[in-house]
Amino acid sequence: MDIKKNINIFGKEVSAAGGRLIAVGKTQPVQKLQEAYDAGQRIFGENKVQEMTAKFGALPKDIAWHMIGHLQTNKVKFIAPFVALIHSVDSLKLLDEINKQGKKINRIIPCLLQVHIAQEETKFGFDEQELYSLLDDPALAGFAFIRIQGLMGMASLTGDQEKIRSEFRRLKNIFKTIQSQSQPANVKMEDLSMGMTSDYKIALEQGSTLVRIGTAIFGDRVSGNQ
Repeated sequence: MDIKKNINIFGKEVSAAGGRLIAVGKTQPVQKLQEAYDAGQRIFGENKVQEMTAKFGALPKDIAWHMIGHLQTNKVKFIAPFVALIHSVDSLKLLDEINKQGKKINRIIPCLLQVHIAQEETKFGFDEQELYSLLDDPALAGFAFIRIQGLMGMASLTGDQEKIRSEFRRLKNIFKTIQSQSQPANVKMEDLSMGMTSDYKIALEQGSTLVRIGTAIFGDRVSGNQ
């Protein structure tokens, strides 16, 4: 794979559509991420805390690390000091823990709320009503060490592009609804994280500001390098 060429191609395409590219390094060796960095990429996404912390230690410190995988509460402390954005907040319990860890180090941690828009039961996230209930919960306004700056969602794994388009459109409509309403001071809807290698074009068309692309940049995932 020509990583430099891929970064340039995807970076320009995503930027032209008004989004930002997250290079997903899941299972990829540090050397490949360094190649992407050398090509100008500065936002990297990881699915696992252990892998992210190892790469944080090995790579340049001006990288913005995005946690895009399911996050367990007992792992928050390991990434709290440096994570640039947590995409996968799917419970009030997790928000509470992120806030606690942020307080310990006096750092406000940016987050996205993950919304369940796909039909697969394996996907995490709030349903629409749970999301609105969370935003109305007085506990949320009391979290001084988090900043909710948008929503994240994953479409169904399907070849049906109209289905994917409708799921992304639904999330964009939820995003716009929240934008139009009064929210606590620690909530500001600015980012919409939608789209991966297989569906990022549709996501950009529907208003995504952050797309997560891995295999199309780095090649196939490296088995056994978890």
